[in-house]
Amino acid sequence: MQPGAGKRVAFYAPMKPPHHPVPSGDREVARNLMHLLAASGADVQLASDLRIYDKHGDPQNQIALRAKAQTETANLIAQMGEADLWVTYHNYYKAPDLIGPAVAHARGIPYVQIESTRAKKRLTGPWTEFAKAAHLAADAADAVFYFTEQDRFALERDRCGNQSIAHLPPFLPVTELPEASVLAGPMLAAGMMRAGDKLASYRIIAETLTYLAGDWRLEIAGDGPARAEVETLMAPFGEKVRFRGQLTRTELAAAYAKASLFLWPGVNEAFGMVYLEAQAHGLPVVAQDRPGVRDVLLPRTYPAPEGGAPALASMISHLLANPAACNETARDAREFISNSHLAPAAARRFWETVLPLMETP
Repeated sequence: MQPGAGKRVAFYAPMKPPHHPVPSGDREVARNLMHLLAASGADVQLASDLRIYDKHGDPQNQIALRAKAQTETANLIAQMGEADLWVTYHNYYKAPDLIGPAVAHARGIPYVQIESTRAKKRLTGPWTEFAKAAHLAADAADAVFYFTEQDRFALERDRCGNQSIAHLPPFLPVTELPEASVLAGPMLAAGMMRAGDKLASYRIIAETLTYLAGDWRLEIAGDGPARAEVETLMAPFGEKVRFRGQLTRTELAAAYAKASLFLWPGVNEAFGMVYLEAQAHGLPVVAQDRPGVRDVLLPRTYPAPEGGAPALASMISHLLANPAACNETARDAREFISNSHLAPAAARRFWETVLPLMETP
């Protein structure tokens, strides 16, 4: 029997609902979680699509969002269908769960969080009230799942009562590995093109390319408001760099299946689903050794950010010049993903923690 068979799950993602029109890693993870729970036998319903997100630290916006959340909470307590469990994805100081704790308490069902962040430094400043709300929501959770070691430390430090703090490694929503790459095509990079951390990664890539010799090629999958800036960064390399635009899931899988390696520095990535996807196809990954990123990479030595572009270029040059090393890494990467980062393993970890919470006292 599937571990979640017959369980009714109310799911909520305050930062961005799974059907939001703008693609992002956050939306992708929310969708994957709903799929994971459904595939393990549960009846999963999106409890609310109310977005509670204050990007800029605007107290007036926070007051308005709280009012909307109070109304939504009252409606759900009165009208929501029967549920055995409430699951909230990504509770943090910009997007606290202002709904789940009250609804779960009123309905007498366990309340669980996945990827909840405790940031004490945000308890003062423009997000003060939202940060407090995020902490209170985390306190209310019967169990909190973390994706990375970086998040675990604060969750353990601020654990409330006897709540469970459990590891849920980031996962791909599939049961089997995809087709292995032939490792004969161009290098591949994939990331949204927007200002901030994503653009910073593109800047590092551009600098890295200046250190590469020989007949290399790079394809870039992604689009966004900073595309013109990324194109300017890559202009000196001419036809060696090809822009693919925003790809569908099928198109991106085809790109993985022919690429020689995957290049993405990972500036301030929470972890990065693209790393899991690339390694599932057997691609050697060239990335910097950063918190979060290292949690989803095949255990190897990766360049420290302090090494900058020259260190990344050295790793790329070594891989491109050594097919045997690439093939060995490809095999190891696929085994790593199969053992720890596919849906069956994630489902087992989730229900092992949650089912005891649902037992009648």
